[in-house]
Amino acid sequence: MGFDVGVVPFNPDGWGPPDTASAPLLLSRNDGGSTQPANIPFAPFSRSEKLGRVADWTRNPNFGANAARSGAGGGRDAVFDFALDEFSGQSAGAGDDSTFRLVDGKPPPRPKFGPRWRFQQRPQLPQRRDEEVEARKREAEKERARRDRFYNLHHRSHFAGGGFGGGANRRDSPLLKSSVDIQPEWTMLDQIPFSTFSKLSFSVPDPPEDLLVCGGLEFYDRSFDRINPKNERRLERFKSRNFFKVTTTDDPVIRRLAADDKATVFATDVILSALMCAPRSVYSWDIVIQRVGNKLFFDKRDGSQLDLLSVNETSQELLPDAKEDINSAHSLSFEATYINQNFSQQVLVRDGNKVTFDEPNPFASEGEEVASVAYRYRRWKLDEDTQLIARCEVHSVTDVKGQRAFMTLNALNEFDPKYTGIDWRQKLETQRGAVLATELKNNANKLAKWTAQALLSGADLMKLGYVSRVHSRDHFNHVILSVIGYKPRDFATQINLNTSNMWGIVKSIVDLCMKLNEGKYVLVKDPVKPQVRIYEVPVDAFENEYVEEPLPEEEQVQPQVEEDATASAMDAAAEAEANVAVGAAEEDNNTGAFAA
Repeated sequence: MGFDVGVVPFNPDGWGPPDTASAPLLLSRNDGGSTQPANIPFAPFSRSEKLGRVADWTRNPNFGANAARSGAGGGRDAVFDFALDEFSGQSAGAGDDSTFRLVDGKPPPRPKFGPRWRFQQRPQLPQRRDEEVEARKREAEKERARRDRFYNLHHRSHFAGGGFGGGANRRDSPLLKSSVDIQPEWTMLDQIPFSTFSKLSFSVPDPPEDLLVCGGLEFYDRSFDRINPKNERRLERFKSRNFFKVTTTDDPVIRRLAADDKATVFATDVILSALMCAPRSVYSWDIVIQRVGNKLFFDKRDGSQLDLLSVNETSQELLPDAKEDINSAHSLSFEATYINQNFSQQVLVRDGNKVTFDEPNPFASEGEEVASVAYRYRRWKLDEDTQLIARCEVHSVTDVKGQRAFMTLNALNEFDPKYTGIDWRQKLETQRGAVLATELKNNANKLAKWTAQALLSGADLMKLGYVSRVHSRDHFNHVILSVIGYKPRDFATQINLNTSNMWGIVKSIVDLCMKLNEGKYVLVKDPVKPQVRIYEVPVDAFENEYVEEPLPEEEQVQPQVEEDATASAMDAAAEAEANVAVGAAEEDNNTGAFAA
């Protein structure tokens, strides 16, 4: 069954219908009278399909090769390829018919170009690296380096200790060792976690009573307030001036006040500040407590950690463990103490003009050159039966609105910007707050103790110096980059240091020790856990490091005799230690000879 298509004229001269109608060449040769077109392929289609275009010029005209490669009926377009037309070779237009294509209704594939593809395929231009992006990169690199160091440290300690829980090398680290060797004969009486300290509060009458002021002070040089990183000043060395770190029971003035029953508790500002800021401490420290009659003496051992300044104590960055490394905690403590002493003397007007007080320096010999310092012996009332006397230090004096104001001088030191992430020479002038915030994070305990000492001494100002190394690998030469002054009470509020909580800690320790029997005790900060322990120690413990009992009153009038007696005791102790060492060496030699 067919349908009448009509006559299809052929134009041999070009495209389009011919000028004159001619006999159709596509008529069937079987019956010349028929108008049925011959060998026209039938392509099924759906009414929903849309006509794409009139002619498809994108297809490969070599449809025969494509059909051969793709097999018989290679795809839907094969019905429009006249490869199977048996009359195509006989017709006069065989060459034209072989390249003639009918319209394909199939939508063409979307080309992979255009705005969206071009955006994805084009290489992105380098983004602008502003300061914030660089800061994030530095923080990421610092965090990665910190994790690597922590992993390597833990990895080494794990294998050195023979598995998990070993870690002998890590336990031997100076940072994780107790400040004093706990002896087997010591008895632990109590341990107090720092969490209980944060809940304490106690108020003392303010201001306290000044009993005596000793020493002499030089005036502060205001020209140091104008120092900046572009106008730095070299840190000088003061080897001729002597600095004294005398404990409580070695102080002749405190002995005299104790003999006169001026108070029941005696200490120094260094010891009290360590107690007041104990919750912020990380490294181990210890305080020797002596109960003599109804009196309580807070002492420190000679060579104690309290005589040195910690560096990066509360930082998350781990410092090298090797003592010989210039950036180890041990080396940095000596460097910071050395910087602090020299800074406190360089910022003074050294013209010989001094402010003198009731008595001269109680620890200096006649004619000895001493550092500028004044000792204020102040008394606080803790309750009706308990009063506390403390020796507090001030380092300089200045004139403020026609009145003399006491001042404390301390210095922060920069050793390597890689550990802090902030270069003081670049940020100190433009981002001073960021530098101080970083120091508060890395040295929270040290700054809190300095502030507590300034409050105890009644200083009107506290000066903080920023001292840096000339080169990060040179720990002998330093420069002063800036000096900034603060009011102690305002600075205490800024660093969240509560004076009521500080005195609450001291009051709780005093009440606890007053309940103990007469004897000697040691308060030790645990090297790992946030807590302190109280040990009862023998009476002769640390006898070679300081005089335990106050000297008689007749000896207090003659400080020279006291110094000679102390020197003789130290010489005798050194000679005894030398004899013990020689005896031990001989015993080792005899043992080796016997083994051989």
